[in-house]
Amino acid sequence: MNLTKFGHACVRIEQDGQRLVIDPGGLTEAQALDGVDAVLITHEHLDHFSEDALRRAAENNPALRIWANASVAGRLDGLGTRVTVVGDGDAFAAADFDVRVYGTWHAPIHPDIPRITNVGFLIDGTLFHPGDALTVPDTGVDTLLLPVHGPWSTTGALIDYVREVAPRQSYAIHDGALNHVGIAMIAGLLGDNGPSTGAPYERLAVGTSTRIS
Repeated sequence: MNLTKFGHACVRIEQDGQRLVIDPGGLTEAQALDGVDAVLITHEHLDHFSEDALRRAAENNPALRIWANASVAGRLDGLGTRVTVVGDGDAFAAADFDVRVYGTWHAPIHPDIPRITNVGFLIDGTLFHPGDALTVPDTGVDTLLLPVHGPWSTTGALIDYVREVAPRQSYAIHDGALNHVGIAMIAGLLGDNGPSTGAPYERLAVGTSTRIS
C-alpha cells in the first residue's frame, strides 16, 4: 500500500492500480483527485470537504464513487447513487479496499459551538484516518494518521490517544495551519523528545509518499 500526503488532512492510498483519497478539502492540492477511483469524507468542514473539487472530479470521471456521512452527502445532490451515506459500524468496499467506519461526532471545540458529525475510516484493517476526532477503533491499527493540530486538540491528548490506539507507527495529518516552529515542536513531543507514545512518529512533506504494510 502506497500512502501519499497532500495538503492538510488529505491522503491518497494506492494499491494494485486502485486509488482512494480521504478528505480532499479546501487546503488540498487539486492533483490529489487525479485518476482517483473512490473518495471518503470524514465530515463537512472546509479543510476536509470541498464540494466544488468533488463535483469537478465526478464530472471528469463518471466512475468515481464517494462515501461520506449524511451531512456531507446532503450537499452532493445530483450525483445520485454515486454518493453513499455511511456511519459508525458500517463496512463496505471502495476501489477494492475494505473500509470500516468508526465514530459519530467531531471532537468538541467549545461548549458554545454546536458539534457536527464525523466518521473515521479504517482501510484494509491496517490504516486509520479519524478525521477530527480521537476515535479508538475496536481492533488493532497498524498505521495511525494522527491529526496533530486544530482548535479542538492538545498535544498532551494526542500522546494519550496514540498510546490508547497503540499503532505500530503514526503519520502526521491535519497540520496545514502550522509553521516550521510548530511542526518541530509537535514532532519533538510526539517523538524522541517527548514522554513516549509507544509508536514511531513521522511527518511526510506534502506530495511525498511512503510504502506501508
